[in-house]
Amino acid sequence: MKLEDFNYVLPKELIAQQPAEPRDSCRLLMVDKKTGEWQHRRFRDILDEIRPGDVFVFNNTKVIPARLFGRRRETGGRVEALLLTPKGNDVWEILVNPGRKALPGQEIEFSENFSCTVIDKTEFGGRLVKFHYSGDFDNWLDQLGEMPTPPYIHKKLGNKDEYQTVYAKFKGSAAAPTAGLHFTSALLEKMKDKGAELLFVTLHVGIGTFRPVAEENIEDHEMHREWYTIEKETAQKVNEAKKEGRRIIAVGTTSVRTLESAGQTGRVEAGSSWTQLYIYPGYQWQVVDAIVTNFHLPESTLIMMMASFAGREHILAAYEEAVRQKYRFFSFGDAMFLR
Repeated sequence: MKLEDFNYVLPKELIAQQPAEPRDSCRLLMVDKKTGEWQHRRFRDILDEIRPGDVFVFNNTKVIPARLFGRRRETGGRVEALLLTPKGNDVWEILVNPGRKALPGQEIEFSENFSCTVIDKTEFGGRLVKFHYSGDFDNWLDQLGEMPTPPYIHKKLGNKDEYQTVYAKFKGSAAAPTAGLHFTSALLEKMKDKGAELLFVTLHVGIGTFRPVAEENIEDHEMHREWYTIEKETAQKVNEAKKEGRRIIAVGTTSVRTLESAGQTGRVEAGSSWTQLYIYPGYQWQVVDAIVTNFHLPESTLIMMMASFAGREHILAAYEEAVRQKYRFFSFGDAMFLR
């Protein structure tokens, strides 16, 4: 299939610049994955769709304030760095802008007592760096770092929690699992009261979030790696639900990727691993029965994933309807429930 097969026209004014308040007041486009039929609702109305025994799977990764601004020690030139993946012993994979001059041996200063040295280049244009600091690394990030909101969001955050799910637990992501931003603590409690089981996996969102598809034939795209963890009890509960015919509802593409990566045999395996799973039309789904998701960028791997799940024609028709009805798009935008 061609990359252009996953394009759609989006007016810029529909790109959400701030989250809905309260979170669950955003709009929700309900889409039947078999027929393509849709309904317009509010996100909190997802309660009406819950069947007793439904299993919702959330990604409890926590976004770190990973965007840092500094200067090259040699020239004083301004540098923006985005932390991606910790490698141990204060070594990180990062993105650097401008990156052309970020050569091995160069030092970048973010503060008088917080700097890094470039060690090597990585695939996809990243850099390996080693940090030098006194005190606690996380404290430095909290003090100097900004939340790494996507480039299409131009408005500054009111506070860092706006780009964090209410159940975020394990630090490590360079971007939020944004489908989860719509859930409030009160809504989660109401879901449990309706008979839903809430489970959590962890996938740290990495470099691929910022990497567009460049290949004309989508099959030629090389997917990025991300690290995920599924606890033994979580895997057991998902497998029990599948065996009993209960729905597995993934909240967000990162939960989808985790479940499908760990469930390639039809059973979800507990543990931690890297995944390079690339889901596009033709993929054979193993675990996920329904998806809560945001509206994704044109020609992205995420819209390809949705097309694989519900059919390209159904997804593009739903997106066109969302544009007609002036839904809000992307990270802080409205949501879809594909079931």
